[in-house]
Amino acid sequence: MLAGDLYAFQGLLTDDESAIVQRVRDFLASEVTPIANEYWSRAEFPTHLVKRFAGLGLAGVERSSLLNGWLALEMGHADASMATFYGVHAGLAMGSIQTCGSPEQQERWLPAMTAFDQIGAFALTEPTGGSDVAAGLRTTCARDGDTWVLNGAKRWIGNATFADLIVVWARDTSDNQVKGFVVPGDAPGLTATKIENKIALRIVQNADITLDGVRVPEADRLQRANSFKDTAKVLRQTRAGVAWQAVGVMLAAYEIALDYAKEREQFGRPIAKFQLVQDLLVRMVGNVTASLGMCVRLAQLQDEGVYKDEHSALAKAYCTTRMREVVGWARELLAGNGIVLDYDIGRFVADAEALYSYEGTREINSLIVGRAVTGHGAFV
Repeated sequence: MLAGDLYAFQGLLTDDESAIVQRVRDFLASEVTPIANEYWSRAEFPTHLVKRFAGLGLAGVERSSLLNGWLALEMGHADASMATFYGVHAGLAMGSIQTCGSPEQQERWLPAMTAFDQIGAFALTEPTGGSDVAAGLRTTCARDGDTWVLNGAKRWIGNATFADLIVVWARDTSDNQVKGFVVPGDAPGLTATKIENKIALRIVQNADITLDGVRVPEADRLQRANSFKDTAKVLRQTRAGVAWQAVGVMLAAYEIALDYAKEREQFGRPIAKFQLVQDLLVRMVGNVTASLGMCVRLAQLQDEGVYKDEHSALAKAYCTTRMREVVGWARELLAGNGIVLDYDIGRFVADAEALYSYEGTREINSLIVGRAVTGHGAFV
């Protein structure tokens, strides 16, 4: 059990599921955690780990939502960048094909992606469109015989600098509906340029993408993606995963702070013996416990087939907000040591800012929930 799992939520997993979690936890502890600060500092991606992720047998496997969520938690607990890499590939890219692709398309692309022989990216956000992307999507697609021509630009596209396949969302010039396409990363007319100078998720290779007359065959258009409502089906799933990642990040921050408090001495005794330090730790573990409980219930709703957009949106908004508090308190507890990579917490503090914003800001997710509880949309 993780030290921050005070209510022993992991006990809700079956024995077989717990064994999978332990296998992933051991892999992350041996392969990811020791090198995370080094690669984060250099803003480089550890490409040698890609096939080792494949060896875990996680992608493309049907399992309970609780186990899926817990695996996202474990990855966030090790490193938010690697959690994002996996979430983009196995969640957004593969999820788009699973949700919106035809059976033939699923058979054509998913096996290689499951084996990590082909890495996926997901291109929705644009330079001028983030929160308003549903209505403000400017990348266009126009049919020309048996092909489509894509023009436009995308931004913040994770994995895009080395992705083999990029799921691109574009607005059809004929009917104004959003459609999805699977585009090779080396397609003529597609350029992916790494975004430099990031202060968060530095391991993730985010890119600016330009699409200049990129031609895509009709066979590579996702056959069940006919409007933004279909795009939203993918986001509903992955938004829940980000909530779980946020729990993993705050669990890691809490554990770092707890271990530090037990070892760090001031005034002749460990700072864990001081009341104000204990108060900080209790606030942290309280946020962890409340967020983890919400995510567990969300997983149950997913498995029951009754969860809705507002369920994922509330979890994403709430858990990332609580995460932001926890990493801040952990950094406070470590004082000056909290701003150097040596103690890990500095990386978690920085990376938390990205999780707080992507997959829908707190404000946008709040409006999704607000619409559900009031019956009135307030987006414009």
